[in-house]
Amino acid sequence: MKQQLKQLVESALAHLCESGVLQLESDPAVLIERTRDQSHGDFATNMAMVLAKQAKTNPRELAQKIVGALPESEQVVKTEIAGPGFINFYLSDAAYGEVISEVLRVGDKYGESDVGGDEKVVMEFVSANPTGPLHVGHGRGAAYGAATASLLRATGYQVHCEYYVNDAGRQMDILTASVWMRYLDLCGEEVVFPVNGYQGDYIWDIAATLHREQGELFLHPVDVVMDGVPEDEPDGDKEAHIDGLIFQARSLLGSEQYSQIHHAAISAILGDIRDDLAEFGVIYDEWFSEQSLMDDSTVDQAIEKLQASDDIYEQNGALWFRSTNYGDEKDRVVVRDNGLKTYFASDIAYHMNKLNRGFDRMINIWGADHHGYVPRVRAGLAAMGQEPDRLEILLVQFASLYRGGEKVQMSTRSGSFVTLRELRSEVGNDAARFFYVLRKSEQHMDFDLDLARSQSSENPVYYIQYAHARIHSVMRQMGEKGMEWSQEEGESNLHLLTESHEKILMVGISRYSELLESAALQREPHQLAHYLRDLAHELHTYYNAHQFLVDDQVLRNARITLILAARQVFVNGLRLLGVSAPEEM
Repeated sequence: MKQQLKQLVESALAHLCESGVLQLESDPAVLIERTRDQSHGDFATNMAMVLAKQAKTNPRELAQKIVGALPESEQVVKTEIAGPGFINFYLSDAAYGEVISEVLRVGDKYGESDVGGDEKVVMEFVSANPTGPLHVGHGRGAAYGAATASLLRATGYQVHCEYYVNDAGRQMDILTASVWMRYLDLCGEEVVFPVNGYQGDYIWDIAATLHREQGELFLHPVDVVMDGVPEDEPDGDKEAHIDGLIFQARSLLGSEQYSQIHHAAISAILGDIRDDLAEFGVIYDEWFSEQSLMDDSTVDQAIEKLQASDDIYEQNGALWFRSTNYGDEKDRVVVRDNGLKTYFASDIAYHMNKLNRGFDRMINIWGADHHGYVPRVRAGLAAMGQEPDRLEILLVQFASLYRGGEKVQMSTRSGSFVTLRELRSEVGNDAARFFYVLRKSEQHMDFDLDLARSQSSENPVYYIQYAHARIHSVMRQMGEKGMEWSQEEGESNLHLLTESHEKILMVGISRYSELLESAALQREPHQLAHYLRDLAHELHTYYNAHQFLVDDQVLRNARITLILAARQVFVNGLRLLGVSAPEEM
């Protein structure tokens, strides 16, 4: 509907230019917006005010000229000029009837558009270090990322979803050392587990598998393991202690055995993450390994390129990137004094790899705690001769989990956290996916488990699914009563739907396409979630106020046609959010 009104205004402006009434430097971008108050019409445009200065005329006078040049349209009942020069459009009932017909004709594709222009986008989200199971905080990034990707695909973007596997670096070494310590414990050695190690039960599970499959292959006496290792907390330094254990593991085990434990740990945890996300309905096109950037020298090539442009300097044995030259608050280390490359060095190489693969835009969804990391990544792109705006960073606040009104404490390192799998088991995938996207991603979220489990109108996902199920119930009742629905008759008699509840529902359905576009362009799936809840309210209100299976066949067909259009919108919208549309509740 907005597109058709836009075309009417564009036609009017073209006519005014051709007739010499209006002289414009270029074709303007016509903006059509839905009015907040329907007493002011259905849609409005401010083009008269936008163009008045260029046209050297009064906005209201220009508005009058535009209205006078508008082509005839069966969709527009009347136009009005309001305020300083707004043009308000009042649509006919036939216009809304056409929308209902379109919904049923297009079906699953209703609401989709090509506004994205086939732009190639790579989306990277979740990408949690494979050091343990996904927790409820990761779940929010997963739900938000998957829903945003679906919205972009529905609006004409080519989307490639990617999980960046951080399988290189210190955290993986800490994981390996943690598994080895538990393995030594299972071999009968009296090990005092490091404070800075990963302590969850999953570490025991990995160690037990190694012990079962390899016996005592990796066994070394604990006094040999601890020889020369700095003391741990509380009297020592936990960081120095874990680094000492990593050094001992590499020295005593040797490269091959160390790699075996390292691989076993990452494979087990990454496999669990893959399964967890797949069961959650979050599917990736690619799982990209950070280690692969090391193995194929991509990181080395990135550093060499920065050195060639004099963006790298040496200080105290380390290599530093001059990120302050590109807007960062301080320069950043890319190679430490011990020769190890930093995570940031890998990140520069990874983003260059994305662009080299032909993507037009990169969208990264990160936890809000990565906010300070954004400027340095953009600086890396700029230094590489790329436009930083090709990288879009969307931040997600982690979710706080509440059960019985009390907050559940979580700590990944200590292992005392609620996993995403546990959450899904407790409330189900549908509630988890929907609740995660119910608020703006950058806003803090309190996840109420009791509400997510409840079967009431207070639970938004249940409320929406119940609206969909109610429509199916009407169709079952119609069959039981021996009644039939004629789509042709229903569509040709939509003008009979004159009740206020019917008009409100029609308007609600008509908003879906523009809502979808807005949610995609603004990367805000919560817009769709709130829209579906509003549409469910409109359906429930209509259901409670009127009988659908009336004796008047013509009116009955029109009402069934209307609610079937609503059903299709519920199906389409819920699918984009990764939520099912059950036929029974």
